Amino acid sequence: MATSRDDMQEDKLTFRRFKDGQTDWGRWSDKIFNEDTSHKCPTYVHRTPPCQGSCPSGEDIRGWLDIVRGIEKPTGEMSWQEYAFRRSTAANPFPSVMGRVCPAPCEDGCNRNEVEDHVGINAVEQFIGDYALENKFTFEPAKESTGKKVAIVGGGPAGLAAAYQLRLKGHDCTVFDEREELGGMMMYGIPGYRTPRDVLKGEMDRIVDMGVDVKMKTRVGRDVSVEQLEKDYDAILWAVGTHSGRQLPIDGSDAPNCLTGVDFLRAFNEGRLQLVSDKVVVIGGGDTSIDVASVARRLGHITNVAEKDRPENIVLGHTAHDVASSATRQGATVTLISRSPVEKMPAAEHEIEDANREGVSIQGQLNPVAVIKNDEGRAIALRVQKLEEDGNTPIEGSEFDIEADLIVAAIGQKGELVGLEDMDNGKGFIDADQHFQVPGKPGHFVAGDIVRPHLLTTAIGQAAIAVESIHHYLNHENLVKRPKVDKHHFNLMSKLMESGLEPEAYKHENNDRGTSSAKFAVHNYEDRSKHEIIPADKLFLGHFAFEGRLKREEDVPDAEQVLGHFEERMQGLSEEKAQAEAGRCMSCGMCFECDNCVIYCPQDAVHRTPKAESTMGRYVYTDYDRCIGCHICADVCPTGYIDMAMGE
Repeated sequence: MATSRDDMQEDKLTFRRFKDGQTDWGRWSDKIFNEDTSHKCPTYVHRTPPCQGSCPSGEDIRGWLDIVRGIEKPTGEMSWQEYAFRRSTAANPFPSVMGRVCPAPCEDGCNRNEVEDHVGINAVEQFIGDYALENKFTFEPAKESTGKKVAIVGGGPAGLAAAYQLRLKGHDCTVFDEREELGGMMMYGIPGYRTPRDVLKGEMDRIVDMGVDVKMKTRVGRDVSVEQLEKDYDAILWAVGTHSGRQLPIDGSDAPNCLTGVDFLRAFNEGRLQLVSDKVVVIGGGDTSIDVASVARRLGHITNVAEKDRPENIVLGHTAHDVASSATRQGATVTLISRSPVEKMPAAEHEIEDANREGVSIQGQLNPVAVIKNDEGRAIALRVQKLEEDGNTPIEGSEFDIEADLIVAAIGQKGELVGLEDMDNGKGFIDADQHFQVPGKPGHFVAGDIVRPHLLTTAIGQAAIAVESIHHYLNHENLVKRPKVDKHHFNLMSKLMESGLEPEAYKHENNDRGTSSAKFAVHNYEDRSKHEIIPADKLFLGHFAFEGRLKREEDVPDAEQVLGHFEERMQGLSEEKAQAEAGRCMSCGMCFECDNCVIYCPQDAVHRTPKAESTMGRYVYTDYDRCIGCHICADVCPTGYIDMAMGE
């Protein structure tokens, strides 16, 4: 993103040794070794790293990376693998799934990009999740039940994440879902070669095993009324997702072989769709369109197809392809078009690269203007018009036709709210306030795509906030303003208590509140994590040597291999590589025990905390009787954990 003229004129944009008008600069040694009049001394400030700030589900990413690399250690008998799993799943109960399919906005925000390349956060998360499944880690609900009951309508990522969070708080909950299996878009919208079904079911079963009641093949608004739920439950969470795809808003799109991406992927994931047509055109640009195109390349087509076996009759009906007939399949020609230039498509970059390798032809800056039909009313081509680079301005006289036997539109989704019209905001969604309450409907809450279609991780993050709101509602508590940085943060006091280092009780007769040595408080520590995200310019990047990212191996077929290739593409890291990759994390905003401040202090004022009193975030302390305010410790702190602020 370009920097604005106003921003360029801000002094705070970058560090400058000289300002305009200055021609001389005093010696650093004068400012350091003779500076005994400064009132500023170091204080230790916890801030949120940008990976965590960019994570819609608000995971403590830095926290579990520091656990994997061995800096933060568990207490008692717990293994580091389980400790990392517990920290990760405090926010998101699907580490194995998310490590595979999340487009990882956390990696885009990673400050390590300013050194060489981001940390492979997804890869380490997949390792944590896979290890947990292999070793059968479970979730435990709260020891005591509150006696409150919550109805969750929808068993997708938002609904299941909410069930998990509710059980942790001791509330009983029942999930209502109209389909045969739980999972929502994780099950019916993402192909199995991206989310292996044993992995997905393993992570869902772990939540259900917490004591979650599940009622499948039950549609609220048809099989059970909203009024009945209001009588039987203390609160209702709407997490119904968006399972209705948008049709192309152009002439001819009513042709029977014009489908939506949602319907296409559902039929495939249910096992009914096993063949497509010879020439498939997909319209979109997001991850759903990439999935449709990649599935079409894997399925292929057969030359002589019976009417009942046409893809549209399978997708829209209740029949299924004959497995035997698919044995003679041939590769399909698949074209994906987008209004955006290819390099600006919203789909994840590696998904676009994989689709190209698999033989999908991706063309950007094209706008569909009409579906061309034959005499039977079937689509035979899609007429498109070229666009300028802005993706909006049409180029006159640039229309041309792309031959098509099947057209699939993946251009947006909305909810299926038949029977729930009172919840519909008129646009196929349900409104939510900042606390994810349904406005004007006390006791009703909402989360996930039905609020606004976005990422799986977004739905999971919304579910966590909605559950906090439900918890306050059930306890008749007023809701408070959400923090500016609304994430799951490292909590030093909890860490001290976990380590048996909690502060002593305050005794009034001590009369020593103004000292830094009393044991009744945590001194010289400020927690700004709910208010600030630490940028790269607050770090000492010179500390970090070039260290290339350890990438996962991928089994991505080429155009010749893709037909019938349904094996998982993403291969996980080994334990050794996962630890090494986690070691690349710069622990932005939190001490990672490098000893720079201890080594470089010229006054011997910074010391390691005695081992018996040390824990994460309490590795060093300052002797203020010796500190002269020279600021060297702050300058050489790689993580930006030290501010020269004591005394201000």
